[in-house]
Amino acid sequence: MEFSLFDQRRYPTVDVRSGYGEWVGEYESSVCDTMDLRLLDGLSLSWDGDVLDLACGTGRVGAWLTERWTERGASCIDGVDLTPEMLERAKDRSIYRSLTVGDIRDTGLPSSTYDTVVQSLADEHLPSLQPLYTEAARLTRPGGQFVIVGFHPHFLMQGVPTHYHRGDGEAVGIESYVHLASDHFVAAVASGWTLTNFTEGLVDDDWVAVKPKWEKFRHHPVSYAMVWSKRS
Repeated sequence: MEFSLFDQRRYPTVDVRSGYGEWVGEYESSVCDTMDLRLLDGLSLSWDGDVLDLACGTGRVGAWLTERWTERGASCIDGVDLTPEMLERAKDRSIYRSLTVGDIRDTGLPSSTYDTVVQSLADEHLPSLQPLYTEAARLTRPGGQFVIVGFHPHFLMQGVPTHYHRGDGEAVGIESYVHLASDHFVAAVASGWTLTNFTEGLVDDDWVAVKPKWEKFRHHPVSYAMVWSKRS
């Protein structure tokens, strides 16, 4: 569904490439670890082998993987992102084997290359989920996994889009879409995936400590994590 059906703030809206290119300087100080990294920390799964970080951005997830999993079996991490400015920040971390400017729905990377594909905080920018799940399946070896963490559709339906603030304080939204859990399920199953884990993150004390204005959203789901296994 179009986010405009739920939009209450009426921020000016830009496309994904322009928005993240402009947001890059403040991105890491704006995005809370409680949104995605806390959920990743809570998943019981293996990160053995080769990992692809789709929509890697500035490398937040890659840094998390390097800190927690490289010594436990993750042999290398590659990254793909649409925004060159974001990739320059990821490059500075010196944690990726390769970084590619590309669309997460059609990366151009070789098939059956990775044991794990991970994507965080990007699916809300896609009009359709099917190309994402299809591409993740193409890139993953049989028996591999796709780990996806996203902005919860419930929160988007509260009228809060993915957005950032310009230097003058103006809030700007990035083009977004609402995908229900059933949309993920239909797209994933059609691409050969089986769901093995599904968890949701709620606005709680940790969130309110960082964003006091979110007290009104306490107990609301704000993010989710799904783990899919590729059928042989």
